Amino acid sequence: MTWYRTLFVLIAALPALAAASFGAPPASTPLDAVMARLDEASTNFRGLTADIRKIAHTDVVNADDMESGTIIVKRLKAHDIRIRVDFTNPGRQIVTVGGGKVQLFNPQSNEAQELDLGKNRGLVDQFMLLGFGSNSAELKNAYSVTLGGADSINGENTTRILLVPKDREVLAHIKKCEIWISDKGWTVQQKFHTGGGDYQLSTYTRMNLNPSIPDASLKLELPKGVKFGKLK
Repeated sequence: MTWYRTLFVLIAALPALAAASFGAPPASTPLDAVMARLDEASTNFRGLTADIRKIAHTDVVNADDMESGTIIVKRLKAHDIRIRVDFTNPGRQIVTVGGGKVQLFNPQSNEAQELDLGKNRGLVDQFMLLGFGSNSAELKNAYSVTLGGADSINGENTTRILLVPKDREVLAHIKKCEIWISDKGWTVQQKFHTGGGDYQLSTYTRMNLNPSIPDASLKLELPKGVKFGKLK
């Protein structure tokens, strides 16, 4: 698996947070209202835990691969986000991002892969804007943002926004992203279109905003005898 595909698997599992609109300044349009919530989230966000379900759709064979598990996110400071995703169904796989590297571990095969982000950091930052904690100015600078309209997800009223990358390298991997933000301010669903009718759909439940998260819970503790490889 290439490094950007591994990172994309992780980013597709990141809820783009929008804070509740209490105290937000008046907005002239529905899109302005959503952007105001994102600005609130950028200031207030410290971390989250949640359950996730991710569906990867391959259009040419009309097949869906489903994974589910949990996610832990902690923001140490601006532009320093630590993430751990534990997929538990149908098989276990752990993905982490932090300290300038991406790690992937498969307990069944006892294999681990690691990538030093290095020169790819700029592209990674563009991917991360799709995740959480970004403000409206950063988002609009990197993506063309439009309003998709009202929708209902799992019985919740939501507002859908559409984002198209401006950067050619990002656009090569993500053609368009859709984000559903509930009236309560939670992002409950994301859909990443990767081209040719393929997409990854992530849905979030049992979200807990700004809990106390020990640093140790984000670390990937590898067992003895693990086989190492490098993401390409």
